[in-house]
Amino acid sequence: MADEKQPAVAPAPDATREVTSKDGSHEEVNTPTRPPGWMYKGFRVFGHELWYASPLVQLLLVALVCFMCPGMYNALSGLGGGGQVDHSAQDDASTALYSTFAVVAFFSGSIANKLGVRLTLSFGGLGYVIYIASFLSYNHNQNHGFVVFAGALLGVCAGLLWTAQGTIMMSYPTEDMKGRYISWFWIIFNLGAVIGSLIPLGQNIHKVAGPVTDGTYVGFLVLTLIGAILALMLCDVDKVQREDGSKVIMMKNPSWITEFKGLFETITSAPWVVLLFPMFFASNTFYTYQSNDMNGSQFNTRTKALNNTLYWLAQIFGAVIIGYALDFAGARRSVRAKGSFVMLIVLTMAIWGGGYAWQKDQPTREETAEKDFVTVDWTDGGKKFVGPMFLYMFYGFYDAAWQTCIYWYMGALSNSGRKAANLAGFYKGIQSAGAAVFWRLDGLKKPFDTMFGATWGLLGGALLIAAPVIWMKIQDTVPLEEDLKFSDETVADVAGAQGAAGQAQSEAVGAKETAKEVV
Repeated sequence: MADEKQPAVAPAPDATREVTSKDGSHEEVNTPTRPPGWMYKGFRVFGHELWYASPLVQLLLVALVCFMCPGMYNALSGLGGGGQVDHSAQDDASTALYSTFAVVAFFSGSIANKLGVRLTLSFGGLGYVIYIASFLSYNHNQNHGFVVFAGALLGVCAGLLWTAQGTIMMSYPTEDMKGRYISWFWIIFNLGAVIGSLIPLGQNIHKVAGPVTDGTYVGFLVLTLIGAILALMLCDVDKVQREDGSKVIMMKNPSWITEFKGLFETITSAPWVVLLFPMFFASNTFYTYQSNDMNGSQFNTRTKALNNTLYWLAQIFGAVIIGYALDFAGARRSVRAKGSFVMLIVLTMAIWGGGYAWQKDQPTREETAEKDFVTVDWTDGGKKFVGPMFLYMFYGFYDAAWQTCIYWYMGALSNSGRKAANLAGFYKGIQSAGAAVFWRLDGLKKPFDTMFGATWGLLGGALLIAAPVIWMKIQDTVPLEEDLKFSDETVADVAGAQGAAGQAQSEAVGAKETAKEVV
């Protein structure tokens, strides 16, 4: 981390407090004592105690940053062509974006581990500000080069931002809360896209042709700038303390050498993780077809703004349903992993099968490019609008399901913040490589049917390749000792008072058993 971590201090003794159980009886429970300082001063929200340096507050902060920055980017991209009639500028910018994103993100876990999530996240947010500004400029001067440059810069920044975000979301919560943390993040993040898409919907509600207004871009610009500044309000990883007194596993004294070495150790220590890479690669490819080839090409300005809003709303519902299901306490984690995998197969066949039934009857790319082509308006109703509207909503639900499951799978493989940063970097880097390929295919004006078929086939193939990992490698829990192998920290550094005592007791029992065997 950027700030040197303080020398390990013995965990404070647990305090006791009296609680009332459901049957009305009173009992004392141990509550780990937090360090002094404003970061650890508790406050109650809906009967639940929080503190600034708690995992939940930090997750909410990073979710708000993503609400402001990637959320506004998603709202703009969902309009098709970045809100422009001619999609070529966004196609080229997106190709540049995901190309640099793929390279930087693959190594960004090491960068985040060295600089810290706070600085990494804030610097990442600045790229979104410049990207939005480039489209505002394009509205007046059609400066294609500035848009492409902004896309390439955003790729660098986004790689850093999403790696820091993934580190927090996967390593801050305890094992039994990871699905809910992912869903809570996804709700707030996609609320940004929902509210962001309401801006162009309101400003273009009477507009059926042409680019979106300057006011749309200015609104997005202000929100992304606020998000970049808000990232500086996060606290460093070594300051975060969970409810049980435990800390996030990181490196106490990271260096560039140790972090780049750790990047490769993430793969060499578990080479089977590469079987998840096709899922990573496929996880952003569907945006190209959905936003440009379906929504951006087939519908008029106000209707695609409405579709965009509904798409992100469906993502929120998807994240809630899938995230809470993944944390269902009535089944072991390994069983939940298998169940979620079967669900993804069913959704891939059902939703994309419905998409095929719609796509095969649609106009070709060449037909939609004709000047006299009449796009669909929401007043057309019936088969022309209502059917594809619901299909587009199901695509949004599917996106949330796919992303939530991938994050949960990675979080189930390790509780180490250091390893989570590297896995998040791999995920976003490979994801961006896939997106770059598909944005380039769209830029080359490949047929809509080809774009659809390539996307659907890739999703199905990725699931088949990932099956062994999900089926055999996700265990019911990851032992603390296993996570600490990837760090220079000890049990006393991260486990809290109860965890350290439990570890000591376990070691004592083990020593006794060994002594008996010797005797």
